[in-house]
This record gives sequence, C-alpha cells and structure tokens, in this order.
Amino acid sequence: MQSVAEYRIEDLAHHSGATVRTIRAYQDRGLLPRPERRGRSNVYSDAHLARLRQIADLLERGYTLASIKELLEAWDAGRGLGGVLGLVAEVDGPWTDEEADRITRTELDKRFGGTPDDAAVDDAVELGVLERIPGRDDEFLVPSPQELAVAAELHAAGVPLTAISGHLRELRTQVEYIASRFLDFTTEHVFARYLDGHHPPSDTEAAEAAALVRKLRPLAQQTVDAELARAMRTFATRHLREHLGAAPPPPEPSGQTPVALPVSTIQAVQRLVGAERSAEFIAAAAEREVQARTLDELATTHLKGREVP
Repeated sequence: MQSVAEYRIEDLAHHSGATVRTIRAYQDRGLLPRPERRGRSNVYSDAHLARLRQIADLLERGYTLASIKELLEAWDAGRGLGGVLGLVAEVDGPWTDEEADRITRTELDKRFGGTPDDAAVDDAVELGVLERIPGRDDEFLVPSPQELAVAAELHAAGVPLTAISGHLRELRTQVEYIASRFLDFTTEHVFARYLDGHHPPSDTEAAEAAALVRKLRPLAQQTVDAELARAMRTFATRHLREHLGAAPPPPEPSGQTPVALPVSTIQAVQRLVGAERSAEFIAAAAEREVQARTLDELATTHLKGREVP
C-alpha cells in the first residue's frame, strides 16, 4: 500500500515555491485547509501542495485572492474548476498564428543599416518588440517577427528609429482602446450570461463560453483589417491629392483639352470646399461665369439695337 506524503510547513514551502509566511497567510484567509495536528506538530499532505499550486496558477493568470477563494470554495462544494480553468486557458491562448523567433545582435544591426544603436535596442526592449534572453547578451527573442519586419522596412525607406518607436507607442494606445471596446462589447452582449460577477460559471457554462471565445477570437482582427483598409483607401487618396497640390480635373468631353489652373487657385478652392469637391466647384464656377458673360452680351446687343441713329 502506497504511503501518503506528509510535509512539515518548511517542506511544503520548499516543494510549492511559496514562503512559510505566505502559507500561513493563505490559511488565515481560508484559501488553504488547516493542517492535521500531530501532537505538537502540524502535518500537511499532497492536497495542500496541490492547492498551493492551484493558487499560484490562478494568481499568475491575474486572479485576485478574493476571486480565487470563491473559485476554490466552488471546487470544494463539488462544482469543479475544470470548466473555469479551461475557459481561462482559452482566453490566455495565442490570439495570432504568428510564432516568435530569435535574432542575434549582428543580424539585428545588419537589418537596420549596419550601424549599432544601443539606445534603439533599449527602446525596442521597452516596447516589447525585442526581449532579452537571460545569459545571452548577443541574442534576442522576437515575439512578433512581422512587427520587426515592418520596422526594418520603414527604416530602410528613410524613417528614423525614434520616429518608428514613437509611432508604435501612439498606435499601441489606440489599438489597446479598440481591444478594450471590443471586449466590453462582447462581454455585454455575449458573455454577460456566463460571467455575472457573483458566482463562477458551472463547467457547462464555462465550456460554452470557451467555445464562443474560439469562435469570436478572429472577429476583432477581421473587423479592424476591413475598417483599416476602408480608411486607408479614403484618406490615402485625399492625402495624395493635398500633397500634390491639385485635384483631379473633371472628365472632359471628347475633343476638348483640359485647362491648367494655377496651383494657388486650386489650393484656395480646396481650402474653401475640400479636395474631394474642388473639381465640381471649379466646373460650376466656370459654368456660372460663362452664363453671366452670355447674359451680359445679350443685354449689350439688345441695348445697342434700341439706340437711335
């Protein structure tokens, strides 16, 4: 018959990675069952070790001690933690198919012009574009090779590294806001029935919520991709027109030659009515001038015909 493992509090701390003080604090808060009393000694079992590892796992996933206590009470009441931990694992899973890569310092310098720039590397580490590898000063982990590739292409096109990092900081703030809004939206309309904030979901509810996470996971990126494409199509065209200093001329009837207008005139029209309507405005103004001159000519001819010789 296999003997049941028993631990003193010092041994339990050693095997679990928690301190003796932390174990006692968990006991006081009701997170950890009291040990068995043997004479003058307290004896802990594998159940205590498993509970400490559960607490550590949940803390690492961002749960507070209060919410962990509620989850563990549900476990003790027989409602189980399997479904909840499955949901947590699904949410914590990768949100992209991209795989991390590694790059040496020599390769990194070569991709960014060949000149070492320690300040730029420190900036990239701070932003999480690069991660230092313990014990390897000449090598970095690259969480998103695509993001690093974009930075390299921008730098090759003439964008300073400081401008790239500043742009990334601004972009990250805006994207984090979009992600937060998407989560608020889906929580309100989809996940509220599973996450009421008062009781942990049952295994069945947690499994349903995990399935929805898998289904909805790509929707945020698909929506952002579609809206970014639409916005770029609209603003890039407008941006180009403004920087070229001219709006595209209106379609000319067959056989007619377009008239070139001074750049200053076109810019004044654009400031007045906007680049997208400048061609229409110029055509209407020209037509109005033609009509006004025609009326003036008719009136002049009529008056001349009435003059007494």
